[in-house]
Amino acid sequence: QLQLVESGGGLVQPGGSLRLSCSASGFTLDYYDIGWIRQAQGKEREGSSCISRTDGSTNYADSVKGPFTISRDSAKNTVYLQMNSLKPEDAATYHCATGERRHGLGYCGLLPIEQGSDSWGQGTQVTGYS
Repeated sequence: QLQLVESGGGLVQPGGSLRLSCSASGFTLDYYDIGWIRQAQGKEREGSSCISRTDGSTNYADSVKGPFTISRDSAKNTVYLQMNSLKPEDAATYHCATGERRHGLGYCGLLPIEQGSDSWGQGTQVTGYS
């Protein structure tokens, strides 16, 4: 299992912004599709976004499309999730994750990504306050 490490979570007011980071230990993130999956207390896991290794294409859940942006910094071996205009319902533990190609499709192409995830980080907590 690949080791992924998230950081950047914290307390945020409605309308605020955070940038989450996903780094890797011992391997290069550029070689993998990487997704961000969140889980709010008492709710199901939800894949929020994904970035492809092949062409950098991205996809987003409807619930975050617009305010959230996933990106890579190859030099830093890091994938980011920029979250703007945060809402109370965005409060959750955010995990970065990846998975293998299946059925001829890459990890980002197999939706929902949370079901195809083989490696997960421990997560970083985003907590909202008013």
